[in-house]
Amino acid sequence: MRIALAQINPTVGDIAANVRLILSTAHEAVSDGAELVVFPEMCLLGYPPLDLLDSAYIVEAVEKGLAYLEAHMPPDVGLLVGAPVPNADPNGKRLFNAAVLLEKGVPRRAVHKMLLPTYDVFDEYRHFEPAREQKVLAFRGVRLGVHVCEDMWNNEEVAEYHTYERDPLAELIAQGIDVFINISASPFSHGKHDLRTSVVEGICRNHGVPFVLVNQVGANTELIFDGDSRVHDATGRLVLCAPSFEEALLHWDTESGPVGLHAVPETGSPARPTDRIADIHDALVLGIRDYVGKTGAFDRALIGLSGGIDSAVTAALAVEALGAQNVTGITMPSRWSSTGSVTDSEALAHALGMELHHIAIEPAVSAFESMLAPLFQGTESGVAEENIQARTRGVTLMAMSNKFGHLLLTTGNKSELAMGYATLYGDMSGGLAVLSDVFKVDVYALAEYINQRAGRELIPRSTIEKPPSAELRPDQTDQDSLPPYDVLDEILKRYIEQRQDAEVIARQTGHPRVFVEGLLRAVDRNEYKRRQAAPGLRVSSKAFGAGRRLPIVMKLDRTAIEALTT
Repeated sequence: MRIALAQINPTVGDIAANVRLILSTAHEAVSDGAELVVFPEMCLLGYPPLDLLDSAYIVEAVEKGLAYLEAHMPPDVGLLVGAPVPNADPNGKRLFNAAVLLEKGVPRRAVHKMLLPTYDVFDEYRHFEPAREQKVLAFRGVRLGVHVCEDMWNNEEVAEYHTYERDPLAELIAQGIDVFINISASPFSHGKHDLRTSVVEGICRNHGVPFVLVNQVGANTELIFDGDSRVHDATGRLVLCAPSFEEALLHWDTESGPVGLHAVPETGSPARPTDRIADIHDALVLGIRDYVGKTGAFDRALIGLSGGIDSAVTAALAVEALGAQNVTGITMPSRWSSTGSVTDSEALAHALGMELHHIAIEPAVSAFESMLAPLFQGTESGVAEENIQARTRGVTLMAMSNKFGHLLLTTGNKSELAMGYATLYGDMSGGLAVLSDVFKVDVYALAEYINQRAGRELIPRSTIEKPPSAELRPDQTDQDSLPPYDVLDEILKRYIEQRQDAEVIARQTGHPRVFVEGLLRAVDRNEYKRRQAAPGLRVSSKAFGAGRRLPIVMKLDRTAIEALTT
């Protein structure tokens, strides 16, 4: 049987457009000889739908979409489509997360997702009832072990701890199957390609059955989906792999193997070598493009250009995503801005081909200082005065955004957001935080990659080499307030992404524990800023936002806790 892997980019809630996309892809697949076309998890509604699932209208609309597909799908083909379906049992949650098999003139068949993730960005048990049993779908003489996303991840080789008591794949194998088929909406994080490969290889080795995985591609708000759909043979060898971060239609024959351009060499190596920085770049570009395209609320992007590395990388990513004609930069020098902040911004805009405007903020800053002088009299000048500059820039950028319908992209990185080294209602103003899940050391790596990829200097060398600075006071650099970024980022990564505590971090890095604890306290007490930040594009296994939920009102005193001895 010839199976088509339909790696498509659905939009959350846009059921009519998603139906059209499914149908057009199905017709294309059938014209190329497909007998079964497999689509991603929840593709009819889009993933993640969140509390849209609470709406009775949405559930009815999904049913309309399924009926329309049945009426208009090509004859003599099966479509395996991801969708929420009602739970007929009055007990339990109202819906199942299902893979629905559609055939023209044949009653629908469906399998339900058994393992419902409730960690990190996932909260599926909020809406879905877990499957009570695993069912094998027989189709044209082939016994299909169909399952949904998380059902393949209860794997002893990769799980830190076991969340689930049941193993859906073992239950399918016990019934006798010819091929596993997994439909997924599995978000990207750097390293995910290799992790998927390891998991599926292990499943195939353990059970001796080929594995077909079809994953969603595209971005929906914070989450970016890389696709990375693939086929592994019964020995675990990767034989077919879709390109990442773009739609694709692949074909695999259960008898003869891969069909078309994306067959993997006999060595079993990935279709394209994975490069962490290249993947982060491509993910962020896709995230910007889909945020603008799918919301439909903005005609172009707006960026405040400081001459620094973060705004330069953000601008380059936006130009790649939207085209230079759809990106506007504003440089806003103050009394403390270096000459390079303007000239480097000009060089960047010229190299990228984007529009650039100059707005001097000194008159506004002076006006604010005069207004506040009576109240500030007798106090020492400090952060409050410095932040007037940042907030003046925020007001300026938001005025441009409001006036012309531009999406303001914030430029702060994960290191700054972690430490609170950002100004609320200033440089944190905006609608999408492009670099909020990218540590500073990786921002520099992205800059080098962008220039290397272009074969020329898009981001000025002077921008890459200058000491990072907010330029809010004379001769200011980031390292006046923060450790060197290579030191800081290692500690932050261990704390935020690897969830290590202060003692482990200090022991493994060699840094004094009191130094490490001071950084962790800064991360904890700045949760209130992050709660007010723009949604950020997720590219790591643990990003700020929906996947990291901490209380704002808390006091985590590690020293006092450890003093509690019996």
